[in-house]
Amino acid sequence: MFPVTGKGIVVSRLSLFAVLVLALACNYEGGGEESSSALPQAEALVARGKSLELPTEWVRPPGDPLHHHTAGFAKILCSAVFITGLDADFAAENIGYFTSDYDQRSRVTKREVDQEHKLVRLTLEDGVTRTAQYTGDQGCVTFPLGTDELYFDPVDVTTVLPDPDTQPWPMGDVLPGEPLPAEIDDAMVQAAVNAAFEPGEGMTAAFVVTWRGRIIGERYREGLDLHTPLESWSMGKSLTASLMGVLIQQGIYDLWQPAPVPEWQGEGDPRSGIRIGDILRMSSGIRCVNRGDPEYGPSMGYPDHLYLYTGGMNSFEWAATRPQQWPPNTVGRYRNCDPVLTNYLVRLGVEERGDEYLSFPQRELFDKIGIRDMVMETDPYGNYLIQGYEFGTGRDWARLANLYLQDGVWRGERILPEGFVEFVSTPAPAWEADGRPIYGGFFWINAAGAYPIPEDAYYMAGAGNQKAFIIPSHDLVVVRLGHYKGSSPGDEGLKNALAMLMEAVPAS
Repeated sequence: MFPVTGKGIVVSRLSLFAVLVLALACNYEGGGEESSSALPQAEALVARGKSLELPTEWVRPPGDPLHHHTAGFAKILCSAVFITGLDADFAAENIGYFTSDYDQRSRVTKREVDQEHKLVRLTLEDGVTRTAQYTGDQGCVTFPLGTDELYFDPVDVTTVLPDPDTQPWPMGDVLPGEPLPAEIDDAMVQAAVNAAFEPGEGMTAAFVVTWRGRIIGERYREGLDLHTPLESWSMGKSLTASLMGVLIQQGIYDLWQPAPVPEWQGEGDPRSGIRIGDILRMSSGIRCVNRGDPEYGPSMGYPDHLYLYTGGMNSFEWAATRPQQWPPNTVGRYRNCDPVLTNYLVRLGVEERGDEYLSFPQRELFDKIGIRDMVMETDPYGNYLIQGYEFGTGRDWARLANLYLQDGVWRGERILPEGFVEFVSTPAPAWEADGRPIYGGFFWINAAGAYPIPEDAYYMAGAGNQKAFIIPSHDLVVVRLGHYKGSSPGDEGLKNALAMLMEAVPAS
């Protein structure tokens, strides 16, 4: 078993933690202001960080922020049209404000959606054009600025799974015909599902509820269905943790070994002491600015956190060459360098044993738990950007969440190592030291009572209010996916739905 830490946090402080984390997360995810009640705690975070900081300097990402925003916009439109199947005008108005701020989109003077070549070109008033092209199983990839080529060969990813319409859930999509057990309030479950779609401006796109692995509630927005991959954003961080967990179970890595990042192996390099577990806990200490950091100010300009999506460079190299800001396992900050570094390690581990990298997730994880429709996107060098560039269906996220509900075991096979689920769902020590016991191992934790569900719950979360909750006390998994513009009102409906589900389903 992996060592864990206690949750001895007094209730009177938890509400402040909840306000702070939601405020910072909202700011990070691309909208919202920090509440005034969170500001004193943010100041304490900054002061503690400064007291532990190492004497290194931050190097601002190169390039024009508007060009980066437009690269993000091109990718968002490309994915919405060619992966999800949305109308381009609808997507431009409602999808993915995170890597493409909404107020920057009007700067585009020409928009071209090329159906024949499956690409999107956006031209700015200065003549700069940013292009993203659909590559097939690697989704949409943004070309580097000034080029129209990629530096990898896309790979066809195939599944060995049979037609899902011929297989029972969860390995397929055929649902049982018998009624729900008497202890489940079916009417209340259906009321909860409907509540998740209210108000209409919340733009909920998919809602799936499972109890003990069985689907007991499900609904999709008009025009979408159980096979529609939807923007999922940072839920991909939890998927990243899962891929690392697979490699740990297979003996490629150990959770507590120093991370074998090649760029960190020089003599005297302080980064050589960073463990894989520290990275998964968003506690590596790497200097990698996020505009959701309590230390961030607008004068700092475009952050690494976004550049890792939009820079059109080798994202693994960028993350691996950032200096150390804090000793590992001392300060918790939500920054994309950590999941990018984890994906770098995944690639190194897979290729060093002679396997093909881009098909690894399907082969070693998805095929084992019934996932067929997940689309994961890369940078121009073929590095997975699943810190947030992935598209999954409601049912596929429910499958992954049920793997965690089942302690990493699926149909008798251990896919994640023993103790890994406890590790990801336990507050990270550095986050606890910061007074925020709300982050584990690329999963958020409900310890601060952010949602009306028990404190043993933990969840995947992505920009635009994408969520997949694991609620062990009730044997529940709840998945909510939606369009970005509806994030705030959608959260109101989600909380109402969760409260109803707590009444509809008895505690285990």
